[in-house]
Amino acid sequence: MCNLYSMTKSREAVVAFTRAMLDRTGNQPPLPAIFPDQLAPVARTGADGRREALNMRWGFPPPSGGRPVTNIRNLASSFWRAWMAPTQRCIVPATSFCEYTDTRPKVAHWFALSEERPLFAFAGLWRPWRGVRGKEDGEHLLFAFLTTEANELVRPVHAKAMPVMLTGADIDTWL
Repeated sequence: MCNLYSMTKSREAVVAFTRAMLDRTGNQPPLPAIFPDQLAPVARTGADGRREALNMRWGFPPPSGGRPVTNIRNLASSFWRAWMAPTQRCIVPATSFCEYTDTRPKVAHWFALSEERPLFAFAGLWRPWRGVRGKEDGEHLLFAFLTTEANELVRPVHAKAMPVMLTGADIDTWL
């Protein structure tokens, strides 16, 4: 399952792509390798109804301890039900993602829309959470993204699933 992706475009490109009216990402650099529990740019509809770009930490707290939950596979699960409201939807800008083979040793394969690596977005959910993440104790905004059945390009590498990828009008539909 995808536990590594990249977002190599500028902060300005991300804000333009997401059509965020409010940019709270600060001095966000391009991120060539984003792993679970790291901060990354996300766009959502804010409480005032305006779209905003901000940094959130990747991974929901697990239901029974352990590593953060980064991928949402089963939307019928009670674990996700509380976070399925449209107010908890977000998009996660990316330029590529990595899937590892199901074999040993695992081999990394990167996927992008084209060689130019244009921006696209993962369909995601976000939530507030209080606790220790990274080296910080306090309030955190967390995100995870949805997965779907692997397509014909990803299936030979990782047959189980792949992230839900959005472009164009699909972004507005999801949000």
